[in-house]
Amino acid sequence: MEYTIALVGSPNVGKSVIFSHLTGKYVTVSNYPGTTVELSRGKGLLGMKKIEIVDTPGSNSIIPMSEDEEVTREVLISETIDYVVQVGDEKNLQRALMISSELSELELPFTLVLNMADEARRKGITIDVDKLSEILGVTVVETVAVEGKGIPKLKKSILDSSKSKLKVNYGKLEESIEKLTEILGNRGKAIMALSDESFVERILKDSEKIQEAKKIIEKEKKSISVPLFYFIREKRREEVLRITNNVKKEEGYSKTQLSEKLSNLTLNPITGIPIFLGILLLLYQFVGFLGAQLMVDFLEEELFEEIINPAVIYIFDNYIVNDFISRLFVGEFGIVTMALTYSIAIILPIVLTFFIAFGLLEDSGYFPRLAVMGNKPLKIIGINGKAILPLILGCGCVTMATITVRTLDSKKERIIATLLLALGIPCSAQLAVIFAMAAALSFNALLFIFLVVLIQLIVVGALSSKIIKGESSDFIMELPPLRVPKFSNILYKTLMRLEWYIKEVIPIFILGTLFLFFLNEFNILEIIESLFSPVVVGFLELPKEAARAFLMGFFRRDYGAAGLFQLQDLGILSNVQTVVSLIVITLFVPCIANLFVIIKERGTKIALLIFIFVLLYAIFVGGVTNIFLKYTGIMF
Repeated sequence: MEYTIALVGSPNVGKSVIFSHLTGKYVTVSNYPGTTVELSRGKGLLGMKKIEIVDTPGSNSIIPMSEDEEVTREVLISETIDYVVQVGDEKNLQRALMISSELSELELPFTLVLNMADEARRKGITIDVDKLSEILGVTVVETVAVEGKGIPKLKKSILDSSKSKLKVNYGKLEESIEKLTEILGNRGKAIMALSDESFVERILKDSEKIQEAKKIIEKEKKSISVPLFYFIREKRREEVLRITNNVKKEEGYSKTQLSEKLSNLTLNPITGIPIFLGILLLLYQFVGFLGAQLMVDFLEEELFEEIINPAVIYIFDNYIVNDFISRLFVGEFGIVTMALTYSIAIILPIVLTFFIAFGLLEDSGYFPRLAVMGNKPLKIIGINGKAILPLILGCGCVTMATITVRTLDSKKERIIATLLLALGIPCSAQLAVIFAMAAALSFNALLFIFLVVLIQLIVVGALSSKIIKGESSDFIMELPPLRVPKFSNILYKTLMRLEWYIKEVIPIFILGTLFLFFLNEFNILEIIESLFSPVVVGFLELPKEAARAFLMGFFRRDYGAAGLFQLQDLGILSNVQTVVSLIVITLFVPCIANLFVIIKERGTKIALLIFIFVLLYAIFVGGVTNIFLKYTGIMF
């Protein structure tokens, strides 16, 4: 018999580390059906018994306010879950117990893990674990997951988990909760129905029962002056606070630790901004120099161009008589000479170094602090501090960053962030080309280009927040302690992300190359170039050769920029034309790999709207910039 165990907890409480302790080598990652939210599943052993661990998204509540929390709820009520392991931060017991109370109401057997016990001790916080366990009626285990402390005890207790005896009294709602419990079969589901009326239709099929439940909910809505969700949350909070005060002791402590001082420095805008810029510079050097230059030069020029590609071309030239097949694999738009060369020799070293750098920053606990610092500025454009991570990731790989947009809580925020990434966030390889071209002019040219792009991001973001329907989510961010990154964690996460890249991204490169190949075979590529040339030459006042560079920018943005670099090197572009062309290529349509990912994440309709808007807007801004520079006489 195999037991299914759900791993539940707020973001940044060490859930992923617990997951790695409980699972073996077999781990799968897939979207939850009907959503873009990923679930990790792993196999393991507890004693001699087989288990499957389902790692749910980080959630602050099982009554959902975001797609992540909705998936967590669906896993708990729809799947056959035998036991739950709830992971909480011992420093923030109150937040952990809010989820514990919900698990109790769902009548799910669970074990409560209070992680980061070492950090709690350093803050002078102690929890009477035995007393808390007695109050809840479940096993409570303290752990320091990154060091493996408490994990053996956790493993022994999971299959002996029991249902909690904790019961929150909701006062005047109790009578209705009892009636709804009879209809829905579970007290937790009854409370969810009161908090979210749409839940009734999702959980019930009988129309008579649906109407009966809705009448009960409507009656309570009229009897209570505040929203039912708020009333229920406050009653739960009162009970949780009572328990917390009963089991928690907090002694004064002096914030003299280096990690505390560094944490305060990262959160203060005066010191936090220079720290962020310094990290960004190091990130760019690591990814842009080591990955995008040294490693790419070796793989592309010495391995692929000197060894692999010539060998494959030789085989096809001498042993494959069909010319069409040869062009398909080793031609200008060949699967080997373009798709695999691009995805392995050019992009793989960039994403590898980026994954390592990202893992270091992630494991150190820096990202949540950056999100806190960037929250207020990002609210201007309709998103919150959580969006700063995808925007920064976009400077490494926009395609990868678009996938991380799913971590944002509301649909509106996810659309805005996806639009901004497609519009004006250049990937690391493209950034390198832009820096090289602008450096040939002046620092003022580089500053002007990025100032124009930044203004467009602010304008488009602010307008989008007004036009796109929906509500922005509240910004709730748990701040984990700053830690020295652990090598094993970095290695594990990097390997998992590389597996994702190989399985999901490389096939997209092959698909995009095949698309380009057939366009070229049927001369559609030339037709598109000729159709685009009047806009390039007439409105943007660029040489006609730039049209092909922009077209290539759709298939690979950095290759489009590289095409412009060649035109500049040949003296075909003037200084003003160089600036205009770099602004257009930066704001230009997302590359084909990113477009496919946008379709997967946001749907075909939204993807096409973003594609059309970005294409037209990039040309418009380029034309206006050209007119501005021409009439002001700025020549750089």
